[in-house]
Amino acid sequence: MKKITFYFDFLSPYVWLAWKKIPELLDKHKLELNAVPVLFAGLLGASGQKGPAEIPSKLHFVWSDTIRLAHLEGYTLKGPPTHPFNPLPSLRLCEACDSKQKIKLAQRLANACWEEGKDISQMDVLITLANEVGLNGKELIQKINDPQIKEKIKLNTEEAIGKGAFGVPTFMVDDELFWGHDRLGQIDLYFQGKLKTDKKLLNTMFTRPRAVDRKI
Repeated sequence: MKKITFYFDFLSPYVWLAWKKIPELLDKHKLELNAVPVLFAGLLGASGQKGPAEIPSKLHFVWSDTIRLAHLEGYTLKGPPTHPFNPLPSLRLCEACDSKQKIKLAQRLANACWEEGKDISQMDVLITLANEVGLNGKELIQKINDPQIKEKIKLNTEEAIGKGAFGVPTFMVDDELFWGHDRLGQIDLYFQGKLKTDKKLLNTMFTRPRAVDRKI
């Protein structure tokens, strides 16, 4: 079965939008989803970027863009009560699940955060949401402080960085990287055999010499 890897962190509204769309893509092409929780802050740090919340004009755009996209799709949008929030408890909770449970839980957490305005950094909220998808929330929440689970989020993030990820949502299909929920249409075309990257041209463009550098 063909596989798609999805690197996600609930901090991004675009991850929520991706979770809304990806089931249709999986069903259409009979794909296996490898859902991998990563720490967005770790991706930013590795590439020396500031997050949207640290750039007021960019944050204003992201909120405006999210509101417009939700309106176009007919989705309810409330957004989390604070932002940025600590995503680690929710990411670790997902990593404590098996692959099928992880997908079900991640979808529920994304919707709860962005559609219902729930604070998914709170333990009681996470327990309730896990229970809602048929998991034992109290039992599962005990695992988020497990050193192995903590380490796995770190390793997931390093794996994503190694693949070239610099933000979320990031999708890997074969050796192709797609960034952003709005690239799911391109992934659809890729699996139809209608889209490919000219690797020779890519290498030529990537290795061209620099003519000027930005001075800070």
